[in-house]
Amino acid sequence: MSIAARRKFSCCLLLSCFCLLRARSWAIAVTNLLLLPSMALAHPSQEVRSVQNTVGQTLTSAPLCPVQLPASINGVLNRLPATQWGILVQTLDAPTSRLTLYARNPDLLLTPASNNKLLTTTAALQQLGATYRIRTTVTGNARSSSLSTLRIIGRGDPSLTTAQLTGLVQQVAQQGIRQVALLVGDDTYFQGSATNPKWDPDDTLQGYGAPVNSLMLNQNGIGVTLFPQRVGQPLRVQWDDPTDAQTRRLANQSVTVAKGQDEFVKVYRDRTDGFLIRVEGQLQEGSAAEPAAASIANPGNYLVDKFRRALLANQIAVARSTVVKITPAPPGEVELAALESPPLADLLKETNQNSNNIYAEALLKTLGRLQNPRTQDATASGITAVKAILTPLGVNPNHYRMVDGSGLADQNRVTASVLVQTLQAIVQTSNAQIFRASLPVAGESGTLRDRFRGTAAQGRLQAKTGTIAGVVALSGYLTPPNYPPLAFSILANDPKTSASRLRAAVDEIVLLLTRLRSC
Repeated sequence: MSIAARRKFSCCLLLSCFCLLRARSWAIAVTNLLLLPSMALAHPSQEVRSVQNTVGQTLTSAPLCPVQLPASINGVLNRLPATQWGILVQTLDAPTSRLTLYARNPDLLLTPASNNKLLTTTAALQQLGATYRIRTTVTGNARSSSLSTLRIIGRGDPSLTTAQLTGLVQQVAQQGIRQVALLVGDDTYFQGSATNPKWDPDDTLQGYGAPVNSLMLNQNGIGVTLFPQRVGQPLRVQWDDPTDAQTRRLANQSVTVAKGQDEFVKVYRDRTDGFLIRVEGQLQEGSAAEPAAASIANPGNYLVDKFRRALLANQIAVARSTVVKITPAPPGEVELAALESPPLADLLKETNQNSNNIYAEALLKTLGRLQNPRTQDATASGITAVKAILTPLGVNPNHYRMVDGSGLADQNRVTASVLVQTLQAIVQTSNAQIFRASLPVAGESGTLRDRFRGTAAQGRLQAKTGTIAGVVALSGYLTPPNYPPLAFSILANDPKTSASRLRAAVDEIVLLLTRLRSC
């Protein structure tokens, strides 16, 4: 499994034990370390390099009758008496037919970590539809070889990369434009703070906690890949975009260590100098390279600078450039180029499978902007939109309090019952298969790729992981070999117990569910 990288899959925080970050997909995300927390940016698949999952290898595989299930699960929970648990297990069925097989504090408000993404992505899919795309456009004051204004208008596409930005420039060049007096970056679509004020300030320096604005590029992170060298040497740092070396500086305090030693890496923007990227941690000699990233302090300016460089490379002269965050484009400008994101179905896969925080926040803000185009706080409006969308589906609006769309903030509160209500509701709609396909599969994909391998859950469990300091969560669908399909949510809050120990208990509960049979 990789060391969770660029986006903290569920929000990986560095716990007292060193976290490993590995992930790639710069499109990463984060919260769900498999063993240790970590971070990175290249692709939001933020989980940590973890040891092979061994939970359940010593457990009996004897069939379990539903009547035996409560005592069996309680036996697991009793080993962690100080942990706050919120658990609900139901058969996956219509409301009049479903059965509750187990419940422990199902209405207790707990911190969900990246399980918060289930609410965000369900609402986005229901409201926007699987084919929805986010559009980035380039307009000009006229259709001429010489323009007084060329404007790039962002609408919060989290998937936009440098290569795609270059494609936009090529479209502009094909219009015969050769001179631009003023290049404008229109960063007005999402109003309100780009960085969630509820996030830990340390998280916001790393790729998984980057700001989310209208003009996004490379998930608003400076991506690097770290290569171990010989023991004692610093890790070799390779820029994902070599031109970043022209505007950023590195402070490399990493080291290559011998095999058998702990591995952890941290790449972050310096708190006072936004152009200084700090690299810390260690990788074993001969181990795989690690993608990672630092957040960008002024992402709109970063995109406009890249756009301007690409224009110059295509023989389009630009006299000056600026970024506007308040005043939108005046009427009458001509569209010269456009680019659309992948369909929402694909954006959901990145969000849930790789627990990508940046994608989740962009989707939440998109919902907020569409619900209230005049909103001054796209995040707050997004949260209002989520409740307006989910409540008619049967999701209790009084049983959760969102402060973000990703779960990175430790102030989110959700009950296990709300998560199960959400899981049950979406499968009763025409979007059922698209939503389920967005979830990681045990032992096969996303943040569950290296979890439950070789167990009865492999290939049978589709679930959203979640991990931040003091929180481990797992909610989703399970099809036991000899029992009808289940919807479940397991939330564990305990600041004094390690994530690995909480996760082992959660996994043991899941493996108990795989043993169910009708009796």
